[in-house]
Amino acid sequence: MAIRVRRTRGARLSYGTLAVAATAALMSALVSPAGATTQATASGARESRPVYSYGDAVRESVWVDTGLDGDGDGRSDRVAADIVRPRETAATGRKIPVIMDASPYYACCGRGNEGQKKTYDSAGNPVRFPLFYDNYFVPRGYAFVAVDLAGTNRSDGCDDVGGRSDVRSAKAVVDWLNGRARGYTTRTGSERARATTWTTGKVGMIGKSWDGTIANGVAATGVEGLETIVPIGAISSWYDYFHSQGAPLYDASPSWLSGYVNSPEARGRCGAVQDRITAAAPYSGDWTRAWSERDHVRDAGKVRASVFVVHGQQDLNVRANQFGQWWDALAAHGVERKIWLSQTGHVDPFDFRRADWVRTLHRWFDHYLLGHDNGIDREPMADIERAPDRWTTDRVWPPRVTQPIILRPGTGRAPGVGTLTRTPATPGATETFTDDPTLGETEWAARIDDSTPAKAGFTTRPLTGDLRLSGSSTVTVTATPTTGTAHLTAVLVDLGPDTIRDYAAPGEGITTLARRSCWGASTSGDSACFKETEARTADVDFTVVSRGWADLGTWADPRRGRPLTPGTAYTITLKLAATDHVVPAGHRLALIVGGTDRDLLDPPSTTPTLTLDLTRTWARLPLVVGASAFARATAGTVDARSAQAGQPLIGVGPARSDIPVPGEAR
Repeated sequence: MAIRVRRTRGARLSYGTLAVAATAALMSALVSPAGATTQATASGARESRPVYSYGDAVRESVWVDTGLDGDGDGRSDRVAADIVRPRETAATGRKIPVIMDASPYYACCGRGNEGQKKTYDSAGNPVRFPLFYDNYFVPRGYAFVAVDLAGTNRSDGCDDVGGRSDVRSAKAVVDWLNGRARGYTTRTGSERARATTWTTGKVGMIGKSWDGTIANGVAATGVEGLETIVPIGAISSWYDYFHSQGAPLYDASPSWLSGYVNSPEARGRCGAVQDRITAAAPYSGDWTRAWSERDHVRDAGKVRASVFVVHGQQDLNVRANQFGQWWDALAAHGVERKIWLSQTGHVDPFDFRRADWVRTLHRWFDHYLLGHDNGIDREPMADIERAPDRWTTDRVWPPRVTQPIILRPGTGRAPGVGTLTRTPATPGATETFTDDPTLGETEWAARIDDSTPAKAGFTTRPLTGDLRLSGSSTVTVTATPTTGTAHLTAVLVDLGPDTIRDYAAPGEGITTLARRSCWGASTSGDSACFKETEARTADVDFTVVSRGWADLGTWADPRRGRPLTPGTAYTITLKLAATDHVVPAGHRLALIVGGTDRDLLDPPSTTPTLTLDLTRTWARLPLVVGASAFARATAGTVDARSAQAGQPLIGVGPARSDIPVPGEAR
């Protein structure tokens, strides 16, 4: 997908200065007295210090029995867990916690911005562990465990793309670390390996994308010993990765992904597993038992671990609805949680906010795995990127003063160029568009004020004050199709000039630089130094705020599509991705309804024309301070000072729990 933008000229913020300072501080810490495993910070909080030798650390591999026979060879599958841990703690009998990243990518594709893979010496012992977790945390008294999911790298079995095998691969290792599962020193041998001699059993799982998805899945089992998870750009329901309310989002399938990550050896034995996945996950988008197995949201009530969510609001790979529904479910069950929302696409925070990320993650693991009372659990819940490299915080997210508001489309000065207000449309008012799979949200938004045949657009008047959306929106549409199939897209757009992270460009909002900064200790085979990055920005005339898609055939049952009767009106509610965005004064908020969203949604089998009944079409948006905020932002005279780029009104007042969040009559 491409956005037509102008490159930003002028200075960009760089992490270089911060990285140099952080590296200097780190090198100073590395020579701290060996006896001081923790040290008080300026605030008096305890902090783990890098007092253990990374070069002399124990490096070993263990194969853990999962209790499954996914490849049907008559033997229980064993998954490989590569471990690096301080030798000094083992020698003194001090038990330590574990940071774990379970991944299918350690051999096929690599991890991180530089695509690092695991490496081994001639005897098969692990040498390089991708990413910085081992380099930084092992000297501070943690073990790091990198798990190959079943079917990948050196593990038995077959990868099943988020199913039982995936989740059990990682859960079995948590169980082994707590003495509840069997581990072996070799892949096929009988010599037992035990972890309870060196670990406390407290585990924190972390990972981006598929890795973070596994962390979500293991947490949703309620396994004892998993104290915290840090899912980065992670999936919470695999159905919603491939479909959106019945509409297919990718020209790919779970079985294709399985073949992609399986080891060469596994590909030869896992064809039957891939066939079963294909049969159980139809392209039609109908919900099956396979999707229930891969839906972690439904099991959010089992989560015992704290959860630190990180997600790019412009992530078009693992879209933002994935964190939104997971966050809401965790909140409903009172799970302790924290969140970072960036302007990037599918990017790790190590590559968009490096120094702050390492510092925050350090404190997070110190608190939940070492038990240090460093106050991170009492700090603001949310960090949100408002502009490239400019962040704000919220005590609670979404803010407690957020309330739902209904906005209604109306006809305007020309066909397809309508209004968006609190006032219901005139009875009988309609808008019509024809699906055009060659166009998408960027083309629609660029011509929002033009009467074009492929979309219906509705806008507010220019705002006189800032308007903040925080949370998940829905758009209810009543549409009459001319054919038996139809797909719908609903898009919220901030209309006005801005400078944003260029999420549609290579890097998805970052540029990778040649210079490096170091985050921990290194060996000849495992460097702690990584290429630095800076924000890649674009000047735009509009910003897509949130998106949602649906197959109109799921109007009666979101889990099963059915043919449409041409000429019949159907009502369906589209779920839009969660967001936190401020539409500044002087800008307009737009709702666009179209058909196929090019490059994001596959087209239907026909080319329908759809007529919207505007009296039965509306958007339900989460606005900070609700209807009163909208009233203030759409009345009076535009304040030019408030309209200046980069000066949105963020203040939501003191957090309160006694303010009701009412629904609205439709």
